[in-house]
Amino acid sequence: MTDIVVLGSTNMDLVTYVAKAPQRGETVMGREFRTVPGGKGANQAIAAARAGGNVSMIGAVGNDAFGTRLRSTLEHSGVDTDDLRTVEGPSGTAHIVVDDEGGNAIVVIPGANGTLDHLSPGDEGVIAAADTLLLQLEIPVAAVLAGAQAAHRHDVRTILTPSPAQPLPDELFAAVDLLVPNEHEATTLTGRTDPREAAVGLLDLVPAVVVTLGAAGSLYVSRDTDPLTVPAPKVTAVDSTGAGDTFVGALAVALGEGRPMPEALAWAAEAAALSVTREGATVSMPYRPEIEERHAS
Repeated sequence: MTDIVVLGSTNMDLVTYVAKAPQRGETVMGREFRTVPGGKGANQAIAAARAGGNVSMIGAVGNDAFGTRLRSTLEHSGVDTDDLRTVEGPSGTAHIVVDDEGGNAIVVIPGANGTLDHLSPGDEGVIAAADTLLLQLEIPVAAVLAGAQAAHRHDVRTILTPSPAQPLPDELFAAVDLLVPNEHEATTLTGRTDPREAAVGLLDLVPAVVVTLGAAGSLYVSRDTDPLTVPAPKVTAVDSTGAGDTFVGALAVALGEGRPMPEALAWAAEAAALSVTREGATVSMPYRPEIEERHAS
């Protein structure tokens, strides 16, 4: 079993389901509202745990009801929360609108995640003992940088999801082994709209890149190999919230188990495909037997 540490956000997702998302100034009627534990960090932790990884979470929740539920959800999914602190104030929230085509729009309020601007005593030891560190950008960049540099010092594979997309310091890229942006994030980082051109451009910053392409699959480029495109399984999407995080969590497990990159990408794609056929983020993430069964078929 591969050991994975996630340094990142925990949010309560406040999800509204509508036929069509409202335009600016428009009011529409929704059909359903749910509160679902999420956050890109927690999402990736739960996805990796369900995919078979031994996962620890470094993060922060508030001392509110959302914080209690977020911690409980992580623990129920098999994630170690010894390094998930509880701080004064509200937990992070994500306000999500999901339309009938499975698309979504999201506004994130950091809450407790905003306090996570450095590593606490003991965090580096947790990272050093892992095979892989997963990072995202819903916590202050200072903590992301500190985590990446700690992993780099201890030869721990570091995978960064650059979301929400934003300018990043060169020191962070220097400590990242694999960058996993979606098409929008790759364009934001490079200014190039073509995914392949953007991916190749990112190789000036990191040694390897996977650009996720939604229903079109994923594109892998590295400094040592030819570009590789892996198609996504054909499914009927119900809700794409959390699909990218499911992909990254499953990919971390596959790589940690030593699977070759083409197989690891295909396995992660099966996990993501399963997740979009269900509503919600963490609640939609598949368990390892489901992924294995779909991959085998």
